[in-house]
Amino acid sequence: MKAYIAIPVYNGGDVWARAAEKIREHTPSDVLVQVIDSGSKDESVAIANKYGFNVLHIKSSDFNHGGTRSMLVDLHKNDYDVVIFLTQDAIPESGFYEKMLNIFSNSQVSCAYGRQLPHHDANVLSQHARYFNYPGEGYIASNVDVPTMGLKTVFTSNSFAAYRISTFMELKGFPNSTILSEDMYFAAKSVMAGYSVAYISDAVVRHSHNYSIREEFKRYFDIGVFHADEPWIREHFGGAGGEGKKFLLSELKYLSKTNPLYFPISVLHNFAKITGYKLGQKYKKLPISLIKKFSMHRRYWN
Repeated sequence: MKAYIAIPVYNGGDVWARAAEKIREHTPSDVLVQVIDSGSKDESVAIANKYGFNVLHIKSSDFNHGGTRSMLVDLHKNDYDVVIFLTQDAIPESGFYEKMLNIFSNSQVSCAYGRQLPHHDANVLSQHARYFNYPGEGYIASNVDVPTMGLKTVFTSNSFAAYRISTFMELKGFPNSTILSEDMYFAAKSVMAGYSVAYISDAVVRHSHNYSIREEFKRYFDIGVFHADEPWIREHFGGAGGEGKKFLLSELKYLSKTNPLYFPISVLHNFAKITGYKLGQKYKKLPISLIKKFSMHRRYWN
């Protein structure tokens, strides 16, 4: 079974330099790494060239979370069995490639995602988010798990995820235009078509963000927009309410052990998430000028 690595890049900076180095270090030398650069103004392309990656150039205005990744699949769909997506700020650890590829020996698995541990400079909120969402025990989930797992059944992350290309093409891949969560979109289609989603806890990257309160609001506004545009996902798999309560309790417990001074900051962050998400769900009632101010992905609205 053959797999290649696909990465959208835009002004990746120092973290992209570290990620590229580790990709080359932890990947067999004959593995193709395909980059799409959307008009970087920094050294991102030079870094990709340094490590022998293939680079395709597109305009910044042409980037879309779903459409650009679909393009990355189309480039090599006839020559490979699996595509492994990374983001430019995901730094892989030893064995990430082989362990991710191995799960596709299970013919029912259409897509899989790996474990994301926090970057070494992650604050306590970012640390907890990674430990909560990416635990130490893996699983394979299918439609029979929906009553117990709900929306978690189709949780995945294209910061480090892999797709069986034949199934990807069968199910018509990602939507060509989506604000984000193209990974959940495809996972949901897969499960509804009878396939499974796998979480590979021993395939690991370092990936996290120290979001500000403003950034949390914007990110969750966009998540709300996604679910407003794709209501069928929540209709079939349910909402994230129960998981959200578990997250809050887990975060409070984690902060009490590590840094109780973060309690007030945690409250503000979670208020921003909830408010942003609810406004995003109602975005069709908002003026476009306000939507652009609220959204993290402003280019999507142009």
